[in-house]
Amino acid sequence: MLPKVEVDRRIVETCPDMKIGLVRAKVVNTPTNDELWAELEHAAEGIKQQYELLAINSRPAVAATRKLYRHLGKDPNRYRVASEALCRRVIRGLGLYRLTTLVDLINLVSMVSGYAISGLDADRLVGDTLHLGVGAEGEPYEGIGRGQLNIQGMPVYRDAVGGVATPTSDEERTKITEQTATVQININGYGAEMPMTQAVAWTVDLLKRYASATEIESDILERF
Repeated sequence: MLPKVEVDRRIVETCPDMKIGLVRAKVVNTPTNDELWAELEHAAEGIKQQYELLAINSRPAVAATRKLYRHLGKDPNRYRVASEALCRRVIRGLGLYRLTTLVDLINLVSMVSGYAISGLDADRLVGDTLHLGVGAEGEPYEGIGRGQLNIQGMPVYRDAVGGVATPTSDEERTKITEQTATVQININGYGAEMPMTQAVAWTVDLLKRYASATEIESDILERF
């Protein structure tokens, strides 16, 4: 079942037209196959041809997320949005990490759409509600591969236990692994770029083609 989502008024006031695409499905996670990897490399080449390094910040979806960081008191140059960081890596010629099917297909959608996307192991979430709020001073949060991350002033999803996702990094506790059997994907459109209906439909299609997805649920939340 898709989670309920509650959004802090500070975020809504800064991003009144925001939309959140939700996708949940039963999946089979595997090492990325060559067909998916080819799609990812093709998209990366398109990003390299379309953008200069400094122009990534002006992509509508990235710019809106960076603006939200500033309004909440976070430096978006020190704590980069993951979609921005991924594109910057591609443009700088550093290549892509080949991880697992689920992580790589989420990276594909994030890179092309510009949206900050949370990819979570749904079976590790506690409770039926995700609260999208603002990180507090000293709030514990272990970013994936980053150790303790200072999330003060970041938009953060919390379940009944604590933080699970920010635009900079998801949390270790609910991260996607090769054992993930149910995935929860939140496509966070703080500002519009790719139509959210398209981003959700593409995500569902990728899950069907590459992750044997079943029991798929999706929705688009707006007018919070």
